[in-house]
Amino acid sequence: MLTHLRLTVPSSLSSPVRELLLDDECVTGVTFQQGGVLKPEGDLIECDVARERAGVLLRALDDLELDKHGGILVVEPAATPFDDARRLESAAPGHPDDAVIWEAVEAQAEAGAVATVSYLIFLVLAVILAAVAVLTDSAILVVGAMVVGPEFAAVAAASAGIVLARWGLVGRSLRLLGLSFSFAVAVVTVLALLGRLLGWITPAMVARPRPNTGFIWHPDKWSFIVALVAGAAGALALAIQKTATMVGVFISVTTVPAAGNLALGLAVWSRDEIVGSLAQLGINIAGMIISGTILLLVVRTSWPWIMARTERLLGLRPWHVNGER
Repeated sequence: MLTHLRLTVPSSLSSPVRELLLDDECVTGVTFQQGGVLKPEGDLIECDVARERAGVLLRALDDLELDKHGGILVVEPAATPFDDARRLESAAPGHPDDAVIWEAVEAQAEAGAVATVSYLIFLVLAVILAAVAVLTDSAILVVGAMVVGPEFAAVAAASAGIVLARWGLVGRSLRLLGLSFSFAVAVVTVLALLGRLLGWITPAMVARPRPNTGFIWHPDKWSFIVALVAGAAGALALAIQKTATMVGVFISVTTVPAAGNLALGLAVWSRDEIVGSLAQLGINIAGMIISGTILLLVVRTSWPWIMARTERLLGLRPWHVNGER
């Protein structure tokens, strides 16, 4: 699979950018239109690059300061069914599915640290589902609440911010997690208090034994282990853009269910439920951030080496560690 780059290039940078693209054996389809961009004024250069090499090429363009004085648009084609594309894939070390484009990771992390209206609505709805799951002792509703919850985007953003040394991003992510969960819990607590006034919710419904949902507010070592595994899986899915894998992450950790249980505990003022839910929520978020950071750090520092070694181990191609034949 190839990645397409659309570059807006000031005339002063056109020559070095063209030279960079033409000299790269993993680049094809280079086009040049002098004065092809009207706003801002500049030349239009486009190319296709093997996805495994896209990150390297983007860093080289940054070294030319094209990111400051021009424009870079990264496009992922749906398919590249031609022979030259297959040649480039063979020339580039690694597999396209394992390629990491850090510019895309950073962009996703930045987006995940923003408190949008839809983010807050999804989180409130997820916590409501979790609260109903507690009241009905329904494991199915717990899973539904986990899937609806959008909080992993902020968790992944915090991990990426640590690895990229973007401390402002880390701060925004943690603030979003704290404020959004506080808001969602407050809203659901108010709704639960209304339910108490209507007689729909009683303290006994919350405090009774719940075989299917009792784990929500009983954190143990397995809670932390699951959070570590889920955080690592989610971070890897973020890095290689495997969005389908994220669903599995959503339904493996009990952040949202713990928030729903916390809201009910506050509504009926059950100290044990409150403390247990807070502990479960904190353990899950901390575990995911820790393992996500470690995984992204490994990818950041050793991913090309790992891919090259794996290819040699599996006998896929006779590459050396540095990616050369």
